Amino acid sequence: MSAVKRYKDIEKSLARRFVTVVISMVVALGLFMVRFIKSGRQKITIMLVPHTEKRILNLQVSFFGLGFFIITAASLIGVLSFSTATYGDVMAKLAGKSDTLKSTQADLDAIRDSTTRLVKAARSFQATLDSTFATIGMKGSPSQTVRRDGDLSAFFESADMGSGRLREVADIERVTGYLEQSIQPLKELGDTVAAQGSILTEIPNLWPIRGGIGHISMHYGQNENPIYGSWYMHRGIDISTFRSGDPIVATADGKVVTVAFDQGLGNYIILEHKHGFLTRYAHLKAFNVQKGQTVQQGQTIGFIGNTGLSTGPHLHYEVHLGSETIDPLRFLNIRPTASALTQ
Repeated sequence: MSAVKRYKDIEKSLARRFVTVVISMVVALGLFMVRFIKSGRQKITIMLVPHTEKRILNLQVSFFGLGFFIITAASLIGVLSFSTATYGDVMAKLAGKSDTLKSTQADLDAIRDSTTRLVKAARSFQATLDSTFATIGMKGSPSQTVRRDGDLSAFFESADMGSGRLREVADIERVTGYLEQSIQPLKELGDTVAAQGSILTEIPNLWPIRGGIGHISMHYGQNENPIYGSWYMHRGIDISTFRSGDPIVATADGKVVTVAFDQGLGNYIILEHKHGFLTRYAHLKAFNVQKGQTVQQGQTIGFIGNTGLSTGPHLHYEVHLGSETIDPLRFLNIRPTASALTQ
């Protein structure tokens, strides 16, 4: 029991010492606060002595008031410094925006210049095209815009565009250059046709299926989409033989520029011909040529199929001249038996 009693005595002694220390600290803190408040309430006199004979101005302020004034002044100086720095950043950003606006204005000026060239070239192209049609005894068709969906997709992918410039400027420059390059070939085409009085092998005038077989299941122009049911501009003709595998031939001498697959067109081939002509053959079952290959009129380039968005085996055939699509029937030189099948 004596050991327990000693522990109890030690515990009580420590508790008394702890309480004594706490009380001493509280008393010391209280005395410090009293002295601090007393010192802070003490006042100092600030005398403003004018250089004239006017009355001296005495300002009395406590240490607390003086401290509050100093803290307030320091805060105001800090706020002003921050505002000045922020203003400098804003001005720098505005200067950068001004440079950007100048660059954008320069790009817009380039677009305007390119657009002006495009309009002039397009007018010259249209006049030359109409003259060529008149020479070969055909009526011109209104301009059509090549689109990028299904059978209406463009001949060239967007990846072929030039880089480092606005897309609009690249598009306009490309079309302008193509139109300008097509004017002289079209003039030559008109002169050649007028002089010789016959269709050359460079012009897509041959029935695209070997032997002249097949019938036109959909003509060029406004048609009802057989898949979606909506009306759209069909920029070619669909030719069906009711089966897959029939040989497809090049309708004119040319060069294979595209052998590819598209979700809408399926397997398709694009041939580039003289005088600005391009022809496209879509929904093929298989290819018989390679990109870059030169082909002759009547040469087998592929076989009728049912690939892509198609309701049955057929050939989708397009003729492009410059930036326009043209009804292929204007050029097809179909023998009588095949012609009868199109009625």
